[in-house]
Amino acid sequence: MEVAKKEVVRSDFYFADIQNIYEYGEVTFGERAALIFYEDLKIIVRDLETNYLVNPECRHLETKTKIYRNIILGSYLIIYRIRANKTEVLRAFHGSRSPRIIKQVRKVKV
Repeated sequence: MEVAKKEVVRSDFYFADIQNIYEYGEVTFGERAALIFYEDLKIIVRDLETNYLVNPECRHLETKTKIYRNIILGSYLIIYRIRANKTEVLRAFHGSRSPRIIKQVRKVKV
């Protein structure tokens, strides 16, 4: 069975999050490591066009239709929402964030 392609749309919050992740990585691990992580993140998010069902439902945002999914990349949690015609990448959090903060992702508009 072939999975339909969906446009991948990224929220403003997501762009701010990955900028902060890059800056933290650059200071902590160096420019090269931060760039490698950033490139991996871009590839994984781009591949959501066809692989949006591969990742598990986000346990902090459970729904009957399982529209909220997450990708774990290193210590980070990338949360996205599956819509009828697109996939919305909402946020990128460090895994140590509290569930209360993660649950606020439902309110993110794209």
